[in-house]
Amino acid sequence: MKNVRALALSFTMAVALPLTTLAKDVVWTGCDVLQQGFMEVVAKAYEAKTGVHVVVSGGGATKGIRAVSAGNAEMGGTCRHVLKDGAGVINGEEKDVDLVPVAWDPLAIIVHKDNPVSNITTENLKKVYDGQITNWKDLGGSDTPVALVTREGKTSGVGFMLRGLLFNDVNYEFKARSIKEKDTTPLEKRIEKTHNAIGASGLSSAQKKDLKMLAIDGVAPNKENILAGKYPLVRPLYLTIVKNPSPEAKGLLDFTLSPEGQAIIAKEGGFNLTEGVAIGPIWEGKKKNLN
Repeated sequence: MKNVRALALSFTMAVALPLTTLAKDVVWTGCDVLQQGFMEVVAKAYEAKTGVHVVVSGGGATKGIRAVSAGNAEMGGTCRHVLKDGAGVINGEEKDVDLVPVAWDPLAIIVHKDNPVSNITTENLKKVYDGQITNWKDLGGSDTPVALVTREGKTSGVGFMLRGLLFNDVNYEFKARSIKEKDTTPLEKRIEKTHNAIGASGLSSAQKKDLKMLAIDGVAPNKENILAGKYPLVRPLYLTIVKNPSPEAKGLLDFTLSPEGQAIIAKEGGFNLTEGVAIGPIWEGKKKNLN
């Protein structure tokens, strides 16, 4: 946690600016988990404080990095870090972007609200994604097929982090047949409407839908377990920003990291940096599998 917190604080202290002097609009885009979890509320609070209008749109973690890198947005959000090749060289579409951690977010295993199953073991979860378990009766549910819903490709924030945290390999190929969705929002909505569906999403956004979250190995994804570091699937959430941001964009970053911004994250059901102090050391041990 010390490293994560130090990075965030060093960045926000680098160019401290008075919020009351700002005027230009800021374009923010990217990860649906951040957008729906808390960023829309943070942006409104920042606008009320400064008069700076923030245009917020989703589209995924990859967009949250690459739109900023390409100059199509000054700020964004992502729930994964930049892609690197085997030699550690950053993907050309993701360079020249700073990723600043602002919160923690569990990966929730989500099912329809009426699904009778409440817990899944880590091993059985792997078997679902590998196609070795295809019927809910093998998970303690009814005799009905498992409808796995996943994100397209391997670079989505949820897909990337799930592969790394569950299989210790961000390039792992899920072997199960699945229904593929382009973004987090349609994935959550499909599972919300499909009785036999299962998938993964960020808790920050999923908890705002009419969904059920499964415990993993008996550990429920509640605030107590998450902040104590007991829940196994947790990752940081980042704001992405250009290397030389405008005062308005830098002000939004500063505001998100301020006590007021961090309090909004907690109020919206997220897990801010101060709350998640116990997660830091655990993350340090896991993140080596995510590069």
